[in-house]
Amino acid sequence: MDWHGMAFDSKAKRYIIACHVLWRELCYYAATAPYIYQFRFLKQGLHCVPDVLRSELQSAIDAVEVEHAGGSRDGVQERVDAILIGYGLCSNGIVGVQARTLPLVVMRGHDCITFLLGSKERYREYFDSHPGTYWYSPSWIDTSTQPSKERYERVLKYYTETYGEENAQYLMEASENWMTSYSNAAYVDLGVGDSERYKAYTRDCAEWLHWNTEFLKGEPELVRRFLEGPWDDEDFLVVQPGQTIVPSHDERVITVEGT
Repeated sequence: MDWHGMAFDSKAKRYIIACHVLWRELCYYAATAPYIYQFRFLKQGLHCVPDVLRSELQSAIDAVEVEHAGGSRDGVQERVDAILIGYGLCSNGIVGVQARTLPLVVMRGHDCITFLLGSKERYREYFDSHPGTYWYSPSWIDTSTQPSKERYERVLKYYTETYGEENAQYLMEASENWMTSYSNAAYVDLGVGDSERYKAYTRDCAEWLHWNTEFLKGEPELVRRFLEGPWDDEDFLVVQPGQTIVPSHDERVITVEGT
């Protein structure tokens, strides 16, 4: 099948398996796209343990393929074009994931922020010029507790109640010290949701942490092409049945091995 110039088929269905941090953006743009989509969002944070992300993602892919192995559901014929994978490389968490009977479509990028910025090139440019950046976005704010006064006080309260006040201070230094590696809060969105509220939250977090704050306008074209195609080789990897995702160790980010 020609994935670059595939004609529109209104009866085609596409599955999206993605991290929950993209739920607002993917649902919003899918609602304006011509295809039929079915979603499965995996919980935020799986990238922290790449082996768990790999296992959870592969299990979700396998479940979709088993469900539609016969091409029909409730007696109604269905054709599934592809499974769209809403992850980047994500700490190598997608390395080793296999396509078995359906092609997988994966964005070439290191993490979900590439989706929001619109290209891996823009991500790299910002990353190189703004070291120590922590990213904020609507879905990130919604699905996790960002570095903030709120987070600090909640963790401290838990440690104090569980281990006592003296031990709590030690545990806070050990567990929250990673935040000292950052100095810049960058907020990016695609115009989905209450942007002003999310920006204010980001600003408050950054002020408490003594970080700089920058607001970036997202570019939705990459998300649209992820959902609708065409899936050009520059920005997307189409993993054919029998192939496995591996890192490319170059500007392509990911590639495949197998037949």
